[in-house]
Amino acid sequence: MTTTTTTAPSTPRTTPLTRLTALGRAELTLLVRNRTAVFVALLMPAAMIMAMKSTFEKIDLKSTGLTVAGAALIGGIGTVLVQAVYMNMVAAYVARREELVLKRLRTGEVTDGEILAGTALPAGALALAQSAVIIVTGTAFFGLDAPERPELLVAGLLLGVVLLTVLAAITSVITRTVQTAQLTTLPLFLVSMMGSGLFVPLEIFPDRLATVCELLPLTGVMTLIRAGWLGTSDGTDLLGAALTGLVWTAAAVFAVQRWFRWDPRR
Repeated sequence: MTTTTTTAPSTPRTTPLTRLTALGRAELTLLVRNRTAVFVALLMPAAMIMAMKSTFEKIDLKSTGLTVAGAALIGGIGTVLVQAVYMNMVAAYVARREELVLKRLRTGEVTDGEILAGTALPAGALALAQSAVIIVTGTAFFGLDAPERPELLVAGLLLGVVLLTVLAAITSVITRTVQTAQLTTLPLFLVSMMGSGLFVPLEIFPDRLATVCELLPLTGVMTLIRAGWLGTSDGTDLLGAALTGLVWTAAAVFAVQRWFRWDPRR
């Protein structure tokens, strides 16, 4: 007698790309269903640009090398990054944590980094798309030139998306509910608006205050974006801006690995 053994067909393993795609698609569906988040992400940056424009018209920008339109639109890009990525992702991470979604995902094949990145993909893509619209609008209707150094502009945008995503993960640690996310995100929002060149150009600050503001999390990102579009910074400033953004990103990644909460705060 001869015996034969049959082996069950092996189930093909997923790849990081397919896992990220699946997570991103699911998160995009949830984002579209959240009308409040969509409203804030789409309409608030436009309202902030108009507010900035009226404010900059009252400020002497001659020493900054910026026009009113240029300062307002650059600030608009920063606002998009903060609101569409940071503020939106804090609420998203808290909601997924409290609903046990993050805990269930960890029992599967997907890694921790893929869970956090996949959840942030739609918000990051939305911020990049809105930034592109602002750039096209500024070039076509506000008399601004096309980006002088597109590679710096893209690098600044990508660094901003990554940095604010990681900072959102950190902020979610101290955020108990989705409702309190509006409070826990407020400090970084206000500090960035006033001290990172979004609402007030750093050139009009006293030298000591401007030096301190250059060390804020989003200042390096905004310096790269402004230099990429308007070409208003030299090599030393760009190197310092890039290092500042990378150091904040590395510190935030370390903090996420050490303190991020996967279980509900109940």
